[in-house]
Amino acid sequence: MATNPTFQLFSSSQGSGLGLGFLDSPEPALPPPPPPVEVLSSEVSSSVDFEVDKVTIGEITLLKGRVSTKEVFGLPNSDLVPGVYEGGLKLWEGSIDLVKALEKESQTGNLSLSGNRVLELGCGHALPGIYACLKGSDVVHFQDFNAEVLRCLTIPNLSANLSEKSSSVSVGETELRFFAGEWSEVHQVLPLVNNDGETNKKGGYDVILMAETIYSISAQKSLYQLIKRCLAYPDGAVYMAAKKYYFGVGGGTRQFLSMIEKDGALASTLVSEVTDGSSNVREVWKLSYK
Repeated sequence: MATNPTFQLFSSSQGSGLGLGFLDSPEPALPPPPPPVEVLSSEVSSSVDFEVDKVTIGEITLLKGRVSTKEVFGLPNSDLVPGVYEGGLKLWEGSIDLVKALEKESQTGNLSLSGNRVLELGCGHALPGIYACLKGSDVVHFQDFNAEVLRCLTIPNLSANLSEKSSSVSVGETELRFFAGEWSEVHQVLPLVNNDGETNKKGGYDVILMAETIYSISAQKSLYQLIKRCLAYPDGAVYMAAKKYYFGVGGGTRQFLSMIEKDGALASTLVSEVTDGSSNVREVWKLSYK
């Protein structure tokens, strides 16, 4: 695995500050993806050192886990190895932007997560999904490319946060499940999905959350098809945090939203915009049925 090309996607909040860098290399041919699988909470890894730090997001304080990429994957602390490891062990800015946006939407009455069925795609640390748990969602399912990320980081981080908040928040009735796999195949194991490939009009997820998932143009079509399989009709909503452009690979909100506009099924609304002094802009968008 170490012979695969590694890329610096953008800096993470585990480093110094929250600045983003860019991919400057073209995407290589990818190895076959791992088969989709449900990961049970009992499968949490006990052989990997897991430590937590506090992260303050506005008025919210959550915990972010820290594990070693080398210890989990035998890789240096690179941001990603396309098709092998997709950066799930790092906490990206988009996750923080998304939690801030969800809190703003909740406070203004534009969003209520209570009683909803929620899916977080590309979850990693799963802070947006954890936020949904704390806000009373009935179902929260977590997806990541790597089962190892779920076992070594997502599940322990969820447990740490819910234990921290247990005295003030009741989440005992929330259905929590974890799924690993590539977007073109993970629908095979997701429970609230239309496997016919059409718009999900028989259930689905009320809210889909995703942060920093659209950097790769080659994966965007599969991601969008998965969203349409999963999103409840007609009132489901997607909250997406991403950069306006990911230089070097062509991904970003403008390219992704252009694809959605051409398809014509979903409408997009800008929820928030974040500038940090760089030439690029981070955004949070809401996608909903027209």
